[in-house]
Amino acid sequence: MKLLLRRRKFLGILIVSWATLSCQGLTAGLSQNSSPKPQNTNSSALDSTPQKPPEQLWSILRQSKGNSHAILFRHAIAPGGGDPPEFQLNDCSTQRNLSEEGRKQAAKIGQELKRRKIPIAKVLSSQWCRCLETARLMELGEVQAYPPLNSFFSDRSRTNEQTTQLLSFLLNNHQERGVTILVTHQVNITALTDIFPQSGEGIVIEIDRDQQNIKVLGRLSPDLS
Repeated sequence: MKLLLRRRKFLGILIVSWATLSCQGLTAGLSQNSSPKPQNTNSSALDSTPQKPPEQLWSILRQSKGNSHAILFRHAIAPGGGDPPEFQLNDCSTQRNLSEEGRKQAAKIGQELKRRKIPIAKVLSSQWCRCLETARLMELGEVQAYPPLNSFFSDRSRTNEQTTQLLSFLLNNHQERGVTILVTHQVNITALTDIFPQSGEGIVIEIDRDQQNIKVLGRLSPDLS
């Protein structure tokens, strides 16, 4: 009887040990096979440096020579997320649009840029109505629609292509003197800079065409402070 009890106890220990090892192996396997975090597709062209305070950013922009700086603005306040299922590019009534608060925000952004005497080279915008309206209400000059700034929120397969097009434009556009204003969407800005901006927030970048990269200098909050 004692021998039988010892055997059962021994078998019980083996079963517990096997179960423990199996669980550890499964956990390790899940850890090894888990999906990696998505990486910025343009990380090789993005120079991450400590961000500068707002007043220093304004000074840099005001003294910008050539065409070595740009501000990526997320469109002003447009309540909601994404666009309705019936979205049509050429019909603003089918899109998510600026609220009255958003319109005031866009106008304030333009007023502040003019008050700060920031030289503007050109103003480019996504073809989405909320971006075009933001850019026009800034009143910084003629607004040109630029498809690579269009949202790919609903079609992430376009992320790499559009981000590469935008980066290529920034690195090769040096005809006009002054700061380039780009009005676009959160997903576009995040894909290029790894920053998740608020509505109306501006991301200031420096373009180094010799090194073929861009450098994020800092952020201008929606109240431009």
